[in-house]
Amino acid sequence: MKNASIYYSVGALLYCPANRETIAPSIIGQKFGSRFSLALCLEDTIGDSHVEEAEHCLAASLRQIRRAAEHTSFYIPNIFIRVRCPGQIRRVLRLLGDSAALVSGFILPKFTPENADAYIQQMISANEQLARKLYLMPIYESACLTDLRRRCEILYTLKEKLSQVEELVLNIRVGGNDLCHLYSFRRHADESIHRIRPVADIFSDILAVYGTDYVVSGAVWEYYSGDGWKEGLIKELADDKLCGFIGKTVIHPNQIPVVNEAYCVSQKDYDDARSILEWDGSSPFAVSANPARERMNEQKTHANWARQIIYLAKAYGVTQPGSAR
Repeated sequence: MKNASIYYSVGALLYCPANRETIAPSIIGQKFGSRFSLALCLEDTIGDSHVEEAEHCLAASLRQIRRAAEHTSFYIPNIFIRVRCPGQIRRVLRLLGDSAALVSGFILPKFTPENADAYIQQMISANEQLARKLYLMPIYESACLTDLRRRCEILYTLKEKLSQVEELVLNIRVGGNDLCHLYSFRRHADESIHRIRPVADIFSDILAVYGTDYVVSGAVWEYYSGDGWKEGLIKELADDKLCGFIGKTVIHPNQIPVVNEAYCVSQKDYDDARSILEWDGSSPFAVSANPARERMNEQKTHANWARQIIYLAKAYGVTQPGSAR
C-alpha cells in the first residue's frame, strides 16, 4: 500500500472540458466548494478540430486563476490535465508558462503497452523541467483489456513500466464508461457497475495486480439529477469501497459531497486503527477485542488496513458518533 497521505487525497475528481470559459470564475468564486480535485480534459470532451483552441482556453483559465490568487484568498484544488497523447504534455506546459505552477499532474488516457513508454518519458522530462513533482494518473480503459488471453500480461507489463516512476503515480484510474462502451452496456441510476460482470472482472484484475502497491480510484458515475441518482451513487460507492477503490471520478458538482461523505471514516474504524497502530509491543498477545468490544483486532493482519484508515481520516475527516452516514 502507499505510505503517504497524498495518494489518498484526490477524492472526488471533477471532470470538466478544458475549453469551458467558466472554469476560472467558478474556482475563484468557490462555486464547487473546497473539497475536490479538478480534471481539465483535452481528450474525449473536446471535438477533434478544436484541440488547439481548447489548449489556449485552458492556459487562459489558469492564468486568470493565478492572477486572482495574487490578491484574493480562495480554494485552489489539485488540478490535473487530461491529455490526448504523450507529446501534448510538453506542448501544454510550454503554453502554460508560469501558470504551470498550478498543475498537480497529468491524466494519461487509454494507457497501454504501446504508449506507456512515451507517456512515462514525457512525465520524467516534465518533472526535470519544472524541478518539482508532477504526478501522473494512467487510465485503464482500452479494448486490449477485454482479451482474456492477454489481460494479465498487459496489466503486469504496464505495472513493470510504471515501477520506474512509482512515487509519481498518484492513482491508477479505471475507465468505466469506456469499458462499458466496448460491450454496449450502460447502467441505470439504480444499477452498480460492479454488477456488470465483464467490466467488474476487469476491475477485479486491476485491483489484484495494483491494489497492494497503488491507490486505485473508482469509475465515473454519470447521474447527477433525477429520481434515485444520489441513492444509486451511494450504493455504488459502497461497492467501490468494499472492492478496494478509493476516490471517484465525478462529472457534476452535485456528486462531490456524496463522494466525500462516503470516504469519511467512522469513529469506530478510526479508534480501531489507532489501537492497532499503537499496539503495545511488549504484550504477549497480537490479538484482542477492539475498543468498542464488538470485533477482533489483530495487530499483524490489520496493520495495512489501519494505516489506510488514518490516511483516509486525514483526507476526509472522521464521522462523529450519532451523525448520519
